Amino acid sequence: MPVSKAWRERLTNARDTRQCAQQWRARRIKQPGQLDFAGNDYLGLAKDPRVQAAQVEGARRFGAGAGASHLVNGHLAVHEALEEALAAWTGRERALLFSTGYMANLGVLQALAGTDTAIFHDRLNHASLLDGSALSGARSRRYHHNDIDDLTRLMTRSGCACKLVVSDGIFSMDGDVADIAALARVSQQHNAWLMIDDAHGLGVTGANGSGCVGPHWGSQQVPILVGTLGKALGTAGAFVAGDSLLIDHLIQFARSYVYTTAQPPGVATATLEALTIVQREPEHRERLERHIDYFRKEALRLNLPLGKSRTPIQPLCLKSESRLLLWAERLHHAGIDVGAIRPPTVPKCESRLRVTLSASHSRSDIDQLLETLNTCRREVP
Repeated sequence: MPVSKAWRERLTNARDTRQCAQQWRARRIKQPGQLDFAGNDYLGLAKDPRVQAAQVEGARRFGAGAGASHLVNGHLAVHEALEEALAAWTGRERALLFSTGYMANLGVLQALAGTDTAIFHDRLNHASLLDGSALSGARSRRYHHNDIDDLTRLMTRSGCACKLVVSDGIFSMDGDVADIAALARVSQQHNAWLMIDDAHGLGVTGANGSGCVGPHWGSQQVPILVGTLGKALGTAGAFVAGDSLLIDHLIQFARSYVYTTAQPPGVATATLEALTIVQREPEHRERLERHIDYFRKEALRLNLPLGKSRTPIQPLCLKSESRLLLWAERLHHAGIDVGAIRPPTVPKCESRLRVTLSASHSRSDIDQLLETLNTCRREVP
């Protein structure tokens, strides 16, 4: 069989299998005027005129791109200033910028772990954390979601000297929060390091929006903190925060940091402005909290299949892929975008609409969403 034919058959079979399972993903071009309940711009800063102006000014001063990796000559003064600001915000000694959250998680786990390391993952951790473990070659075990007893059992059985516990701070598909205190306690009992990916917590929770792992959590309790800049801060990129020993190690050994072009300086400048807004203007978080309370109260009144989340991520579990797709299509035609999440992103029979709330929404926006969801509930049971 010709090689090209074998490859075409391989790709065709993969496509057909996923389409038959109603799990085929399709991209839609985001249209002006659509109500966005699918994105992660939790504080509405992506369209804040101050953040936009800062990005333009940063590009004007430093150029459209950094021009090289951080270790060649792409590390600019604005990158250094942003790293210092992020370290201060999260109460850590230092911070290190990465181009994306996915690259940050790959880089940390690849740089720290190896075949002599045991990594313990919450079963619902983000794909980038699981992929980072696979890349490292470490022995990886997954404990039941938010189950400290199961984690303790697995760690007790491990004979590895270097253990690493890894968890999302806020879980991206369910919106629930990890028990950071219990994870820190168990990790210390077993001489393990704890790594928290607080992508969905930073800017949304904690003092000054410092997230699930703010300054009150020291580097001894949570040695590795990962955060993204493209969610509540409204820009793009990510960072890792910790002590100098950790950051120096990542600069030398994290391949996704060493071998990639530095973040565009306009993005770094915009992020500095967004960070200032988050810390000085708590009203954005307060408005978001009111939206969460209102949506949950009304969704429960309408008997929608609402999860237990108290965060901006509000899942509606519809279970079947076909029902989910019908609801999502109805919403889209009504001018509302909501994430339609199916396996393999979530477990089988746990397909759901992932509603995400933002401070930029109005009460009437939320009412329109609730009215359309209620129509779906009545007409597409």
